[in-house]
Amino acid sequence: MMKRFSARKVLLLASLAITGASHAGDELSALKGPYLGQTPPGMTAKPFAPGIVNTETWGDAGGFSLDMNEFYVGRWRHSRDVPEPENVIFKRVGNGWQKVAMPEGTRRPFPSPDGKTLYYRAKYQERTADGWSEMKSLGPAFEAIQIMGLTASRNGTLVLDERGSREGDGILRTSRLVGGKREDPKPLPKEINTGTWNAHPFIAADESYIMWDGERASGFGSSDLYISFQQPDGSWGDAINMGNKVNTDTEEGGPQITPDGKYLFFNRMVPKADGDGERQSDLYWIDAKIIEDLRPKD
Repeated sequence: MMKRFSARKVLLLASLAITGASHAGDELSALKGPYLGQTPPGMTAKPFAPGIVNTETWGDAGGFSLDMNEFYVGRWRHSRDVPEPENVIFKRVGNGWQKVAMPEGTRRPFPSPDGKTLYYRAKYQERTADGWSEMKSLGPAFEAIQIMGLTASRNGTLVLDERGSREGDGILRTSRLVGGKREDPKPLPKEINTGTWNAHPFIAADESYIMWDGERASGFGSSDLYISFQQPDGSWGDAINMGNKVNTDTEEGGPQITPDGKYLFFNRMVPKADGDGERQSDLYWIDAKIIEDLRPKD
């Protein structure tokens, strides 16, 4: 169970408080252009920004802000024998990028596609004329769930997970806005909530699909990425394993699409560089065309 716990821990950094403080203002003069100056991956998944985002010392996770001008990096320690991890934001400055340390207590939010709401697990803030509102609660039904990941559609539909037991019985839930009121979260159907360790969902802005990670007997050996497409009647289609372009016999998780819709980011457990037999979490990316390739044809 410890391997599973370690893999999920890095993905929790997307929603938990992140601290860190070092090397603020570090100039990255060699990185020019979008995506931290990285060459796009095409249809072969590859590590994102090796040595910059992905490191040999820590497990790494991250994602872009809605305007693509900031990239949040959350890190976690492999053991007590390594220093505290450095959690940073890469900010676009002109055509280049600058690295700044995340201020203590900074949390990476889950933004709504229109940028008007920031979700922090069971709480949220709304954009106001003066900035952001005070932190509000989504309600008692949300507060009762140990949410790890939460994502929102353009219509305000939420999809969220929960931290289940060590047997992997966590499920994915959804909550709609109906008449301006927020529904209590209810489990998604069996097409999605089958197998174990279902977690870290991502719903498309237009609600045309949901991605997540989980384990099924038909998978590649551990946690894989899955996708379900919304049907014409509004129901969810059977889960589709996203295939060997992203999934391996190790753990993959935390799927997310860049705000510009061009790339799929996800995490993969890979052997540590020191060869001690342990694994670490690295961030990978691949062309988002993989989603259309998986969409069932009429």
